[in-house]
Amino acid sequence: MKTRQKTLLTLLAVAISGIMQSAHAETVLRRGNGSEPKTIDPQIAEGTPEANIMLDLFEGLTTRDGAANIIPGVAEKWDISADGKTYTFHLRHTTWSDGTPLTAADVVYAWQRDVDPAAGGKYGFLLYPVKNAQAIAEGEIKDLSQLGIKALDEYTVQVELEASTPYFLDMLTHASTAPVPQHVVEKHGKAWIRPENIVSNGAYKMTAWQPNAHITLAKSDTYWDKDTVKIDQVIYYPTEDKNTEIKRYRAGELDMTYEIPDDQIKWLRENLKDELLIGPYLGTYFYGFNLTRPPFKDNPKLREALSLAIDRDIITGKITGVGEKPAYGMVPPGINGYDNYRPAYADLSQQERNERAQKLYAEAGYSKDKPLHVELLYNTDVNHKKIAVAIAAMWKKTLGVETEMTNQEWKVFLATRQEKQQTQIFRAGWIGDYNDANTFLELYTSKAGLNDSGYSSAKYDELLQQASQEQDTGKRAALLQAAEKQLVDDYVIAPIYSYVSKRLVKPYVKGYTANVINLNPSRFLRIEK
Repeated sequence: MKTRQKTLLTLLAVAISGIMQSAHAETVLRRGNGSEPKTIDPQIAEGTPEANIMLDLFEGLTTRDGAANIIPGVAEKWDISADGKTYTFHLRHTTWSDGTPLTAADVVYAWQRDVDPAAGGKYGFLLYPVKNAQAIAEGEIKDLSQLGIKALDEYTVQVELEASTPYFLDMLTHASTAPVPQHVVEKHGKAWIRPENIVSNGAYKMTAWQPNAHITLAKSDTYWDKDTVKIDQVIYYPTEDKNTEIKRYRAGELDMTYEIPDDQIKWLRENLKDELLIGPYLGTYFYGFNLTRPPFKDNPKLREALSLAIDRDIITGKITGVGEKPAYGMVPPGINGYDNYRPAYADLSQQERNERAQKLYAEAGYSKDKPLHVELLYNTDVNHKKIAVAIAAMWKKTLGVETEMTNQEWKVFLATRQEKQQTQIFRAGWIGDYNDANTFLELYTSKAGLNDSGYSSAKYDELLQQASQEQDTGKRAALLQAAEKQLVDDYVIAPIYSYVSKRLVKPYVKGYTANVINLNPSRFLRIEK
């Protein structure tokens, strides 16, 4: 009897121990993340795979909650002058992940770095509303201290704008405006983002980065709001092949995917409908033309012909098929206070578009007997490939174009586009950094770092400049629409469709909200198994 009692007590002790260990077990979130990040340096990075990780690692003056609403970040509050041109931010008394105090000087340093041409960033244009930012980024002013930002004391930052900017606080949620640790960047140079060197101020800190395998983050014990962070560890898995990502998700290796392959939508709707989350997305999928070299330099008729020959209804209805809408402009629907420009061809039937395309193609000097030979570049991705194959077939059938399709992995693809030495037509997409038409249109100002088409128009630049200084919201919207009209009518791009967000999320991942920015900070998620 005693032996039996002893055995029962032992079993009970083991069970209690197991419960205690379970209660304190580390919660891990495993996220698919598309391509391998090129970098996670806030002032240098430029892609969505990078943005997801940086949102966990770094926090700007303002940030977003799980539903993409603007909330205080490093700045716990701010004051705005009556004329809307001066912002005074009051910072939290917090530290970097190495325990060093985060001060106003770190914010100033990051912003100066963002517009410094020598730093190599592509997002300096985002700060153009700030006094002297554009002049510094374009090399007209060499003294970085002339940028309209200064530290009034250790925890107060004052920003002076060129003009009142209605989307300014929204814009500051972008990673490129996040503070970076000057003491670490200057010590390690480009190597400061390596796991053994990196210091951050977000809800998480990096503990490992194995290229093309995983990036591991751990909950930061120095984050100012650490007590509300429910997930202890986040592991990002770069997986360019969406079919492979689906297999990993179904095998239980991922808790949420980066996206989903379009050709599996029907099966997913039938079998995993409760885990398939689709929502509106403030973005446009398009093809860009390289205007700096043949065959598209000084050849708008050829660019127009190729754009008209794309049957957007087939792309969105038979290839993507998740709710995407055909696009005819750069700015997607849903922008606050903005009426999208709709070109005349949008109201033509596809047959009428094809007939006009054939006429323009001939006027540009091509025919089925003398076809255009062109390269279409896209980053490695099954969805991009299907769209490229379909559009190449449309060009072939309607015009006789011979298309060579080339895919490159993400980092190489970005570099190739930016160099403009080899590209002719390239896949592109843009997700709004804030809810304003300007975030889409400023990409194509003559000196914008992400103007991969090489478009240069003094008139276009002037329209955006006027819009940036216009205080009347109606007049400002009209200026932006005039700029979009010029961009679209010059056929710098071939718009294809407006995005929707689409991913699989396990039922036990709570707090996920589909939002127009499609960014979901891990700090607002939790796991309830």
